[in-house]
Amino acid sequence: MTQQELLESGMLLPVMEEFYSLQGEGYHTGEAAWFIRIGGCDVGCTWCDVKESWDADLFPPVETDKVVAKALKCPANAVVVTGGEPLLYNLDYLCEQLQVQNSATPQSSFSARGRFKVQEITPPQPSPEGEGVSPLQGVWGHHRTSNIVNRTSKIVTTFLETSGSQPLSGSWNWICLSPKRDWPPREEFYTISHELKVIIHEEEDFGWAEEQADRMNPHAHLFLQPEWSLREIMLPNIIRYIESNPAWKLSLQMHKYIGIP
Repeated sequence: MTQQELLESGMLLPVMEEFYSLQGEGYHTGEAAWFIRIGGCDVGCTWCDVKESWDADLFPPVETDKVVAKALKCPANAVVVTGGEPLLYNLDYLCEQLQVQNSATPQSSFSARGRFKVQEITPPQPSPEGEGVSPLQGVWGHHRTSNIVNRTSKIVTTFLETSGSQPLSGSWNWICLSPKRDWPPREEFYTISHELKVIIHEEEDFGWAEEQADRMNPHAHLFLQPEWSLREIMLPNIIRYIESNPAWKLSLQMHKYIGIP
């Protein structure tokens, strides 16, 4: 296969960085996770704090099997895929290889190829005596052959952070939708996302956040987060807004406050 074919299949990805840290934003703040940041972005927010991720050509494609092998060595079960905009690439193979050892254990998830439904992540449940374990919900079918060896037996949970600008690929236990005013998300993300996180850069963003919340599924968690460079100005406004509109919760970039990746 050519490099372009490998990229299109998801067996190569332009990975910008991989690291172990704590989730700093949104619903899972404070939880340990392995992060995979994929280069390339089609939205390009003026206030983006990872602008160096925009140009995918700066990041030579990496074999996805090697990316998965690093993730599986991490003590944490959570793997967060972020960007840039990670859905510019086919993430089916990445998720298949991360989750292939999960197939004998029940997990809540859904796939781009399966039935969309919003579920909380649920821990594995023991099978009734004499019965086999349930198959992975939303499983995608057969797995491609992988070169990965020495897999761990841990249950991997996959988390996606996306603007929703591109069609969904991959199979995810949790989707955080962070839509942008200049490039609204595709309609399906309002139905399948577990979390809505709106960045507040100016006062007009509050009205737009409500428009987005009105379109979300009723189970989604709603977060407002101050744009980092304006946090001292916008944070008091966000606090007052949430006090008046308690369906929302506050998201802070905790990792920046405490100095971790």
